[in-house]
Formats: sequence, structure tokens, C-alpha cells
Amino acid sequence: MKLLQGKTGWALLIALALVFPYMVSNTYFLSVMTQSYIFAIAALGLNLITGYTGQFNLAHGGFMAIGAYAVGLLTTDYQWGFWTAFAAAGAICGVIGYLVGVISLRMTGHVFSIFTLCVGYIIYLLIEKWEVVTHGAVGVMGIPAPTGFGGLEFDSAKGQYYLVLVFLIVGAYIMHRIVHSLLGRSFVAVRNSEALAEALGIPLARTKRLAFVLSVIYAGLAGGLYAGVVRFLGPDLAATHHTFELVMFMLVGGIGTILGPILGSILVPWLTQSLQFLQDYRMVVFGPVLILLLIFVPNGSVGTIWHRRARRAAALREQAQAATAPAAASSNPTGARHA
Repeated sequence: MKLLQGKTGWALLIALALVFPYMVSNTYFLSVMTQSYIFAIAALGLNLITGYTGQFNLAHGGFMAIGAYAVGLLTTDYQWGFWTAFAAAGAICGVIGYLVGVISLRMTGHVFSIFTLCVGYIIYLLIEKWEVVTHGAVGVMGIPAPTGFGGLEFDSAKGQYYLVLVFLIVGAYIMHRIVHSLLGRSFVAVRNSEALAEALGIPLARTKRLAFVLSVIYAGLAGGLYAGVVRFLGPDLAATHHTFELVMFMLVGGIGTILGPILGSILVPWLTQSLQFLQDYRMVVFGPVLILLLIFVPNGSVGTIWHRRARRAAALREQAQAATAPAAASSNPTGARHA
């Protein structure tokens, strides 16, 4: 397990991702992994607001749909270039996220979660019913693939796989830099105790708003990539079950970690794919398996490993302190008499 820690572990995982297209026999598995990476980017954003800041946002899937529809509509109806529309998708989600955050982050706990759940459902209704803009139930078809540059083309399954992989690696690195910065420590302080964070001089409203905006930008960019890879959008993308899928990815992988949401986004889809032979009964098997994981591995796969390492390190420190205490006392036997 030490091999999977630190920079060595990340390098090994990236190397495996780079050679994955040469390990599979058809493009279907490549497509499954590409979409897993896209949802991993969205899960990283949800993990920032939920795992690190402690605000359970249930509208995250809706913001991913906003990003996807921004790319789809701008490229098909208004003939924008893909990358211009992609940048606009992140900006649109950031602006809408700021406006939603101004209102919703005045609430706390389950009230905030219920409010964002309602926001997510409103997004779904707007996409489904506002036919003049979103094309309603017909959806958006004929979305162009990401345009190539520098001799690179992204209209093939392999090209799109590597494109999304690059975005995932960059997104994970940026997230790592954020959570290990002073700003990231502010997020964690708000999660642990809002009263204590405020006493330390951390501006609660601004900090939570910034975390919310950053998280939905990740969701919007993931949605933009989804539009360019799948090239067809329907209102179902904004359904609330996508948000709960992202939550499941976090829980399985490890909430409050960088690697956890990524692994969860990969493990869960492949587990469901491995149960395809059960057809309509696969969820009957998958449901109990997920419940058992949450009962016996409540911190997720990555979180459980890290918690065990922390407990082992604490036990070793206690043993070292217990061993050095008698030695320190015997090295100065006259200290007590002179005192």
C-alpha cells in the first residue's frame, strides 16, 4: 500500500490511465472510462463544497447539466466554437452559482440541502419545459466534438479519452493546491466549526460562497466535456439522481479526500458494468453491496486507509513517548533532589 502513497502513487495511477486504451479490446470500455473521468471531475467539485467545507449541495448535478447545455446550445444554435462555448459554460455556472450561493448559504444543515435540492429540481424543470431555449424533451443533437489544435484531434474515442484524462489530472492538481492552501484550511475550519472559524476571523459568508462557486465551476466544465463527448443532451441529465450518483462516488471513494471521489467515480460504474449479465436485477445485487460498503467502510476506500495510517502513526508515537520517558528520567537522577 505504501506504493500508492504520495507522488509515487499518483505517478503510478497516471501511468495506468495512459496505457488503459491499449489494454481494452473495444471502444465501449474506453467510452465508459471516459465518462467515468468526466463524472470524477464533477465529483471533485462536489467534494470541495461537501467534503471540505461541510455544505451538502444537492443541486450539483443541475449545474453539470447547465454546463452541458451551455456548450450544446452555443455550438449548435449559435455556431460558437467548442472551446469558446466550453469557457462560457464554466463562467455561466460560476455566475449562477454565486447568485444561488448568496441566497442558499444563509441557511445551514439540512435546510441548505433541501433548498439546493429544490434548486436542482427547478433547473431540471427549466430544461425540460423551456422548449424555446433548451429544445425541451427533444434535447440537443449534433453537438460537435472538441476541436483539435496543434496537430491533435479529438473526434475519436481514444483522442477524447486522453483529452478528458488531461482535464482530470489538471483539475485534481488544482484541487490539491486549493485544499492545501490557506484558503483550503479556511474551508476545513468552516466545516469543523463555523463559530470557531468566525472567532478566528474567517469571513463565513465569503468563504462558503467561494467554495460553492468553485465547486459548480468544476461541475459546469465537466458538463461541457460531457456534451462534447456524448454529443447528445436530454433533460434527464439534470435529474436529481445524477447528484446522488456523485454523492455515492464520494462515499465509496472517501469524502474529504482528493483521490477518493476519483476512485469512486471509476469503481462504481465498472461494478455496475460487471453486473450487466444480471440485466434488470443488477441493482438488486448492487444495492446491498453498496450498503455493506457504507456500513463496514464508512470513510470510503481511501478514507479508511488514511484513518488506519493515522491511528497506526498515533500508536507508534505513544509507544515512542512511553519508551523515552523512563530513559529521560534515569538520565537525570539528581534533578528531583536539587529541586
